[in-house]
Amino acid sequence: MTEPVKIQILDKEYMIACPEDEKQGLLQSADYLHRKMKEIRDRGKVLGTDRIAVMAALNITYELLEARQENASMEDVRRRLRALDARIAEATGE
Repeated sequence: MTEPVKIQILDKEYMIACPEDEKQGLLQSADYLHRKMKEIRDRGKVLGTDRIAVMAALNITYELLEARQENASMEDVRRRLRALDARIAEATGE
């Protein structure tokens, strides 16, 4: 069931429709976005809520892409380890 959830980002409150099982994720996401936007605002180099939101979105997107790249690298390592494990098992007759 979808219910409105109140979130606060910077100095504004928003009511967001959200399924009950996704409420915790929404609250965590809103808190993360609030903190990122507050960091940018408090540095004082970017003025205007729209610009702060765009800068926060760019920073968060960069973090996401970095995490995806790291995950892809780790998956490559896992694949290589599985291949080595298979070769060892074959060589030892296991």
